[in-house]
Amino acid sequence: MMQAGLFDWQTRFEQLDNSGDPLVKLNEIVDWEQFRKTLEVVRDKKRKSNAGRKPFDVILMFKILILDSLYNISDDQLEFQIRDRISFMRFLGLGIGDRVPDAKTIWLFREQLTEAGLVENLFTQFDEFLRKNGFSAKKGQIVDASIVAVPKQRNTRDENKSIKNGEVPENWSDTKKRQKDTDARWVQKNGVNYYGYKNHIDIDVKHKFIRSCEVTPASVHDSNVFEDLLDANNSSKDVWADSAYGSTEKRDNIKEEGYRGQIQRKGCRYKKLTQRQIEANYKRSKTRSRVEHVFGIQKMRAGNLIIRTIGIARAKTKICMRNLAYNIDRYCLLARL
Repeated sequence: MMQAGLFDWQTRFEQLDNSGDPLVKLNEIVDWEQFRKTLEVVRDKKRKSNAGRKPFDVILMFKILILDSLYNISDDQLEFQIRDRISFMRFLGLGIGDRVPDAKTIWLFREQLTEAGLVENLFTQFDEFLRKNGFSAKKGQIVDASIVAVPKQRNTRDENKSIKNGEVPENWSDTKKRQKDTDARWVQKNGVNYYGYKNHIDIDVKHKFIRSCEVTPASVHDSNVFEDLLDANNSSKDVWADSAYGSTEKRDNIKEEGYRGQIQRKGCRYKKLTQRQIEANYKRSKTRSRVEHVFGIQKMRAGNLIIRTIGIARAKTKICMRNLAYNIDRYCLLARL
C-alpha cells in the first residue's frame, strides 16, 4: 500500500471541508475547555499506582460522547469509526498513529459521569454559557415529551408483577439481574405500545434551545413533571403545551406561579370544542409546533434513540447527553448566522 504524504492528507481535509463537514464548525465555534473543570471531577480518585498508561484526556472522552449523542453509535462502533473516519479523527484531534480509546474505556467514562452525576451539571453549565453569550431564553417556553425505547423485556406475568411492585423476582440469577432493566415501563400512545423512558423537555420559543429536561419511566404522565420543567428566567410568562398538560389543576398551578398558560384544548364525545376554541388551538399550535422541530432534528440526525443501558440512572445520562449535544449543535448553527 502506498504511503500517504502530508499533501495527501491536506487534500482529503479540503475535500471534507468542501462537502460541509459539520464537525469542523463544532471545533471552530465551541470552546471545549469550558467543560474541563467539571469533567476533571471523574479523575479526582487517587490512582493506586503510577504504573501503566495515563488515562485519556477528559475533553477527548467528552467529545467522543458528543459523537455518540449526535450520531447514535454503539461503543463498539464508536471505537471502529474513530479509527476509520478521518472526520472523526480530525474532530478529536487524533493523528493516524495516536492511541484510540476502546469501547470499554468509552463505556467506563460514561459510567463515571453517571456515578458522579455530572451530566446535569454539564447541561446547566452550557445553558449558563448560552445566556451569557446572547442566547437567553425569550418569547416564552414550550413543554413536551418524547418516548425513548429500550429493548423489550420478555418476562412472565409474575415477574412483571414483582417489578411493578418495586421488587426483583426471586428466581432471577445475579447475571439476569444485571441484564434486565427494571426501571423502564410500558406506555400506550395512539394505540401503539412502547417500552422505555420519556424525555421531557422545555425549550424557549425564540432560539429553540432545550432549557431544562427530565427523564422518567415511559408510564409517567407528561403533566407529572410539568411545573418542574418551567424556566423562571424566560423573558415571557407564556407557556405552550399540548392538551396532555391541560387539566384544570395544572392550569391553576402555573397561573398561581405567574405564568400564562397557552395550552391546547381538547374536546370529548359529549362536549365538543367551540369554533372559537378550535381557532385558538390552531393559533397556539403555530408556536407549540416548534418543540416538534427539536425532536425532529434529533431523530433526523441520529435516528430513533434506543437505550441499551440498564437502569434509569444510565438512561438519564444517555438522554441528557443527547439533549446537550443538540444544544451545542444548535449553538453552532445560530452563532455563525
